[in-house]
Amino acid sequence: MQNARLTLAWLIAGVSLGALGFLLLMGQPFTAKAQEQKQFQYRIVEVLPDTHNMQTKLNEFGASGWELVAVSMGNMTEPRLIFKK
Repeated sequence: MQNARLTLAWLIAGVSLGALGFLLLMGQPFTAKAQEQKQFQYRIVEVLPDTHNMQTKLNEFGASGWELVAVSMGNMTEPRLIFKK
């Protein structure tokens, strides 16, 4: 009885390894693709330093696909919004 179990275990192991080998041989070869360099556009917008004006500009550029990446205080009176797309 134990001999039959051992034979069955070896048979299952052999079939499993054979199936795995077949899949490895017949499958698509793995090829690593180099990532394409992304190209970004940048836009710098000076705005009046009031909340409503800044919010309007942020919404306007955001709706066009621009992402705010930085805020710079140009001459300390007019903020510069720096967008990336």
